Amino acid sequence: QVQLVESGGGSVQAGGSLRLSCAASGYRFNNWCMGWFRQAPGKEREWFSSIDGTGSTTYADSVKGRFTISEDNVKITLYLQMNNLKPDDTAMYYCAARGWDRYCSRGRSGVGDFNYWGQGTQVTVSS
Repeated sequence: QVQLVESGGGSVQAGGSLRLSCAASGYRFNNWCMGWFRQAPGKEREWFSSIDGTGSTTYADSVKGRFTISEDNVKITLYLQMNNLKPDDTAMYYCAARGWDRYCSRGRSGVGDFNYWGQGTQVTVSS
């Protein structure tokens, strides 16, 4: 069974940085489209970044220029470097694996377009 285990969440002040990790196990292939989502209280879970099997990355406007997604294919670990954090970034952060395609562009960026999910890690940014 594919499992994703997240770590690295915490509390920081505005302008600070955090680095999230998502370790994968049970994979037969490790070059699937991978993504990051977040969900703030009372809001829908939203996609904000993906990286595909070719290394191509995509970012939502809300995080572009501040967040960087990357992947270590040897360790089978997904990373998210978050810089210049804002209070609006406060949310539960989830990593996800599509599980059926290496090209993120051949699917959509909704929750239903990813088969496997991490447990979520809380990120809290204070002003």
